[in-house]
Amino acid sequence: MKFDKVFGIHEQALQVRARRAELLAANLSNADTPGYKARDLDFRSILKGEMQPGVQLAATRPGHIAPSSGPVPGQELKYRIPQQPSLDGNTVEAEREQVEYSANAVRYQASLRFLNGTIRTLKTAIKGTAQ
Repeated sequence: MKFDKVFGIHEQALQVRARRAELLAANLSNADTPGYKARDLDFRSILKGEMQPGVQLAATRPGHIAPSSGPVPGQELKYRIPQQPSLDGNTVEAEREQVEYSANAVRYQASLRFLNGTIRTLKTAIKGTAQ
């Protein structure tokens, strides 16, 4: 049994949601910083990229291929376009960031609940076959 098949895309989803929570928190903490540009990522496009099989590279020596920078490469980060730009150049809209942060947290919890349910089901199945 391959656990990546059992858990599906939820492992990657949790990593991307955690990274997004960091970005949104940074936006909120810099709401009063002049010139700060709000950043976000496109969750769907990143996850879609994770679902498509990528090209597997082979290295003949250690260090040929640099390790991944994590679930969200820097080029995936986007600047948020404000609905009401401020005079000091800051693009953070606190209300919008709070809504995005809350929605992201709820979706993160949903993925955790799914994973917990899947693990509980696997444990029940393993106990049933052991008897």
